[in-house]
Amino acid sequence: MALAFALILITISSPVAQEKRECTTRITLLQVNDVYQFVPVDRGTRGGIARVLTLKKALQKESPNTLFLLAGDTISPSVESITYKGAQMIESWNTAGLDYATFGNHEFDFGPAVLLDRMKESRFGWLAANVIDRKTGKPFGGTEEFTIREFDGVKIGIFGLVLPETKMTSRPGPDVDFLNPCDVAKRIVPEIHAHGAKVVVALTHLSMREDKEVARCSDVDVIVGGHEHTLLESAAGGAPIFKMTADARELGKIDLNISKTTGELESIDWKIIPVTAETKEDQQFAGVYRKYQALLKELSQPVGRSNVALDARSAENRNRETNVGNWVTDAFRRAIGADVALMNGGSIRADTIINAGQLTKRDLLSILPFKNKVLKLELTGVVLRAALEHGVSRSAEDNEPGRFPQVSGLRFTFDASRPPGSRVISIAVNGQPLDENRKYTLATTNFLAIDGGDGYEMLKGARMLISPEQAQSDYEILRRAIANAKSIAPQIDGRIKRLDNGPGHRPDCVESK
Repeated sequence: MALAFALILITISSPVAQEKRECTTRITLLQVNDVYQFVPVDRGTRGGIARVLTLKKALQKESPNTLFLLAGDTISPSVESITYKGAQMIESWNTAGLDYATFGNHEFDFGPAVLLDRMKESRFGWLAANVIDRKTGKPFGGTEEFTIREFDGVKIGIFGLVLPETKMTSRPGPDVDFLNPCDVAKRIVPEIHAHGAKVVVALTHLSMREDKEVARCSDVDVIVGGHEHTLLESAAGGAPIFKMTADARELGKIDLNISKTTGELESIDWKIIPVTAETKEDQQFAGVYRKYQALLKELSQPVGRSNVALDARSAENRNRETNVGNWVTDAFRRAIGADVALMNGGSIRADTIINAGQLTKRDLLSILPFKNKVLKLELTGVVLRAALEHGVSRSAEDNEPGRFPQVSGLRFTFDASRPPGSRVISIAVNGQPLDENRKYTLATTNFLAIDGGDGYEMLKGARMLISPEQAQSDYEILRRAIANAKSIAPQIDGRIKRLDNGPGHRPDCVESK
């Protein structure tokens, strides 16, 4: 857990303090982000929207002025969304009484038309001020630029912001634009103030770096954010920034204490509430379970065993070599007989350590839920080097860059303290130094090879030896690999070496003494 600072609630029992409390209105924000599954995760020990609903109802009794917020990413990716394209998540949020959501980058994974369908099914509001329909010049899908809510005589304004890089990490299509978050925030906040709300909440799906920029460049009071899958608390420009992990493993509770006289924010109290098996599931959610019971049963079918724990955590697969990254890329390379394999670490989605023992269909699909095809390309050593350079080009700038390369059939060393484009120090393919003039065969996904996903544009011009029409799905390759092996025990073998200090290292910054 990364906690940048702590907000401490101090209760003072005095007549003056009591009078002050009576002159404030408490508005409670309940926060989740990056929730892809409605069922509990981590083998049933954490998360689950039915448990969140139980906690929400209890907190609403304590604080009637409550808003339930989702800071993006829910329609995709998940095992269930392979079949239902996120409809099961919208039904779950409707049942749980969600108030507002902003888009995450993965809301566009099935294309803008599917997202519009999901929005029509939603009984909650979507907020995304910087996501624009180019045909109309207005916010995508008719979303509001902001909303004003009034409680007990005080008003707050809420607006949404989404990652501009969604343009290349998902499939929003050519008619959807993502404007600069700071530019939009600087315009929106004064408009919210003009509508009588002095307290402004930004509901964001941005990187922490971008959230800090928004906090510094605009007069927001608090940022309720998502995207990193890491428990984070920070501040910039006087505004606190809060992020939960993923899949509702915890519920964030943010109390805004607002003066009834001035409408100004006087203080903020914050608490993390773990969502565990100790919390009973609300029976109001039983209908959702019944509807998807057949699929849930199918996903519990065993497919094999692992003799070691599988590290499918998002942060690790976006920063370093993992045994899951090695197993997946080795399986890709062997299945189609390629010299090397490369995939973006951001495509590994389970975001958990899968304990040693029996593996189910859900386990495999949770690792690779996109059902990508694995293609075979022919490319030069120059292009292969360019792909690796691109893969580490954000390794110092972002905490969890989805483009980070997991590889097979090659070893490389990089130093993220060097400038992007010159970070890869050495590359060896099957024990031999990379020959930039030689042609190699590469196993990779259609997301990278055809879509240029996560910015891998250099792969789009490579000769295709196995096309999408001929290709196997990534899941099918993993299923066959584990079925043939009966049990697996992937290890880290040093194929990726990093020379700098790792995530968050910013060599260009010198702290003043």
